[in-house]
Amino acid sequence: MTDTSPALPPLTVTIGLPPAPVSPDVESDLAVGDPAPAYRGGTDADDAGLARMIAAFRVLQVRHARVLAHESAAQGLGITDTRFLVHLAAAEGQATTPKQAGDVLELSTGATTSLLDRLERHGHLERRPNPSDRRSILVHLTPSGAAVARTVGAAYASAFSEAVPVAERVDVAAALEDIGAALDRRYRASTAR
Repeated sequence: MTDTSPALPPLTVTIGLPPAPVSPDVESDLAVGDPAPAYRGGTDADDAGLARMIAAFRVLQVRHARVLAHESAAQGLGITDTRFLVHLAAAEGQATTPKQAGDVLELSTGATTSLLDRLERHGHLERRPNPSDRRSILVHLTPSGAAVARTVGAAYASAFSEAVPVAERVDVAAALEDIGAALDRRYRASTAR
């Protein structure tokens, strides 16, 4: 099948480095058109800057999805399995309940049980009785699961280290945290209706 959609103009993303053009394979995954059609309140520079940020975020999402899929497959896992192992590893030794696991991944009870069963079979996590509530269990990362999380995390650490100079990392982290918080506020407001 031949792609007849119009080509996107090259997009460059700069974070302390010279602009890097977006490859055609990523461009083909992105929708053509104004990435911020509802935003019309600032100057042309504001509009261009916002449009560029949103386009850069879309490219980042595509590339993140590809890396996560590749790293998951290399570990013999599904994407959701890997996301949960990375989540548990980031909790720095704190266990979680199956309900909390399902909430984090937005999974049903049945899907969460399947996920935990799969990861336990692989030896990446274990279920233990909850000492503060004998009716429930806690999910703990095993050394094998921690190794998977470290391997996947290393791919991201390498990319961030390559792309963001040391002097800019705190500012970039703060910007990402602020964007995440703003998206979370929007999500919570829309689901509270």
